[in-house]
Amino acid sequence: MARLPRRLGHGEEATLAEHLEELRQRIFVIIGAVVVATIVAYVFHGHILTWLNQPLPPDHRRVITLGVAEPFTVSLTVSAYAGIVLASPVVLWQVWAFFAPAVDPSAERRMLGLVAAAALLAVLGIAFGYEIVLPRAIHWLTNYDNAHFRQMIQAKPYYSFVTTVLLGMVAIFQTPLAVLGLVSLGVLSSRLLRKQRRLGYFVTAVVALALPGPDLVTTFLELLPMWALFEASIWVAVLFERRQARAVPSSATLGG
Repeated sequence: MARLPRRLGHGEEATLAEHLEELRQRIFVIIGAVVVATIVAYVFHGHILTWLNQPLPPDHRRVITLGVAEPFTVSLTVSAYAGIVLASPVVLWQVWAFFAPAVDPSAERRMLGLVAAAALLAVLGIAFGYEIVLPRAIHWLTNYDNAHFRQMIQAKPYYSFVTTVLLGMVAIFQTPLAVLGLVSLGVLSSRLLRKQRRLGYFVTAVVALALPGPDLVTTFLELLPMWALFEASIWVAVLFERRQARAVPSSATLGG
């Protein structure tokens, strides 16, 4: 009976063959998790498609297909994407378990905290994109110049558009963690961020204006959380630098 790959302890040595065997086993676990999650998602793909179609206007919620096999291939593709999302905790855990023995236990706890924060921000990004951005973007796009165009929404391009928007919002919501990474590498500092705060707000406003929206109120609603994320990034950088400053004297004391 197949067993799950054993996680090596911190600093535990292993031969190249053992590392390769562990990697092979973890890849099989990842593939198996994605396949099982995809099958589960396909069983419920009708509910997933209904959820994805919800931002559309009521008279456009039954998207069209142009090929004989397109309903099946689109449903399978959507199920695969959903399967990857569902299996992502297993995938991330297997990747982490492979590299964790080389990481200090204290750094491991910080890394797990960052992963939890990234997951929470991703969920918030998807919720914001689905509830705020998508309905307004779709309303504006489906009503654009409707005196000259008859909208017939095709399944494959629509689901690709939805996926792109949601992934884009997930990426935007990772801003605080991205800034934290740049600060830890010394590329940015809280002092520089605070000094260039106006420029940061301006760039954020430009990005918000580039997002499709039917009116200024919608654009402002999209802009508010983006400004909040930028401001949060500054304070994350401040807290990180303060923590580093406290850690340096402690390390010097221990060294003495």
